[in-house]
Amino acid sequence: MAPITLYCTTWCADCRYAKTFLKERGIAFQEVNIDKNPDAESLVLKANSGKRKVPTIEFDGRFFSCSPFNAAQLACELGIPLNS
Repeated sequence: MAPITLYCTTWCADCRYAKTFLKERGIAFQEVNIDKNPDAESLVLKANSGKRKVPTIEFDGRFFSCSPFNAAQLACELGIPLNS
C-alpha cells in the first residue's frame, strides 16, 4: 500500500475518527499537525480550494478531504474494506 499522510489538528473530532479507523485496520500512516506546521497548512489550503479542511489525506499522489468523517468514503478512497 502507498504511504498515507493524514493532515489534521489536535482539536478535530473527524481527525480522531479517521485515525481510529486506520489504526483499527492496522494501516500505517504519518500524522502532520497543520496547527504546528505552516507549510502543511498551506498544502491543505491548496488541496481544498482555499478551505482549511481536516482531515485531508494524501495517498498515492493525490489529496482528498474526509470532512465530515465518512468511513465508507475513506475506505473507498484507500481501496480497503469498510469493516475491519
